Amino acid sequence: MRKKLLSIVAVWLVALSASGQDIYLPVLQQIEQNSTTLNALKEQLEAQKIGNKTGLTPANPEVEFGYLWGSPAVNGNRKDVSLQQTFDFPTAYVHRGKLSDLQNNSAAFQYASERMDLMLSAKKVCIELVYYNALRQIYARQLGNAAKIASAQEKMNKTGETNRLEYNKAMINYADMENEVRRIDIERQRLQAELTALNGGQPIPFDVSEYQSSVLPENFDTWFAEAEAGMPALQYLRSEIEVSKRKIQLSRADALPKLSLGYMGEFVPGQDFQGVTFGISIPLWENKNRIKQAKAEARASESMAEDAKVKYYNRLNNLFSQVKQLQVSVRGYDDALKNNANDELLNKAYSLGEISLMDYLLEMEYYFITYDKLLQTERDLELALAELTAFRL
Repeated sequence: MRKKLLSIVAVWLVALSASGQDIYLPVLQQIEQNSTTLNALKEQLEAQKIGNKTGLTPANPEVEFGYLWGSPAVNGNRKDVSLQQTFDFPTAYVHRGKLSDLQNNSAAFQYASERMDLMLSAKKVCIELVYYNALRQIYARQLGNAAKIASAQEKMNKTGETNRLEYNKAMINYADMENEVRRIDIERQRLQAELTALNGGQPIPFDVSEYQSSVLPENFDTWFAEAEAGMPALQYLRSEIEVSKRKIQLSRADALPKLSLGYMGEFVPGQDFQGVTFGISIPLWENKNRIKQAKAEARASESMAEDAKVKYYNRLNNLFSQVKQLQVSVRGYDDALKNNANDELLNKAYSLGEISLMDYLLEMEYYFITYDKLLQTERDLELALAELTAFRL
């Protein structure tokens, strides 16, 4: 049965579940706030954005000073001064600025994709916890029944009202239920520890034991259109295509001549020469094959994006079909258990002596096998739904 003392957070989660709200949302909100992983990813994103904004200005100016001793000394000494600033072709700065913005967009999509993966991992842990919480409830109830049977058999064994075989069955059944509850608790503790790690080391109780019902549209393409538009990984790949196209334009601009403008002065005794200087580079070898490389990278980005879209479509289509089939299975198990639940009847029949202990245990085993299959199917359904709706996290 459900633990008598629940934390305030757990009570809140149960209330949210009953009201039809997202049972995972409070947990995911806490993890997004406290996750050290997400905090590190945010810092990395800011560093990338700063890096993308670096190098957009012209190169540093160059200042030179020369002092030359005359020979013979009567000729005096010469002083040279020069100041020079080099500029790329003006369109290069325009393309670099736009490329920086596109790269920042890509970095943001990459962060969103990594964040979504972390949130999905947390949600999957919660889904597993719901399964084990529900399993814990049913096995805890059965443990209570097994304890009562074992206690009764022990008393009857002392008075000679039962045989040793029946007594042994009752003891083994009780030990089995105890170990099963212990195994379930170990799994719950492990999953809670995973949530704690995802939450930056802060405990985050999650005692929900029932999944919410979800409705999918009948048409998969409608679903995929929404998913494709919101999937950060695909958005990242599309943004990389824009980045690669802008790099082509930048490569063309970098292939144009560079300009330099400066001041130069030469001072000797009795004579001074000073004025402006102007220079232009001749683009022969430095940027050879840069444009070809940029075009090749653009084609590669487009191919990667198309490949990812095809894989994503097929993966979601497969998950969509799985969800439909699992929903049918869940309804089948649920109807069977609701219409043919025998656990209370079996307890009553055994207590009245209408069936033997062996019959009782066998019938209860059938019931628990079916109930566990229902919970497993519900869990598999919820995990598939989590993958399908990950883009909404």
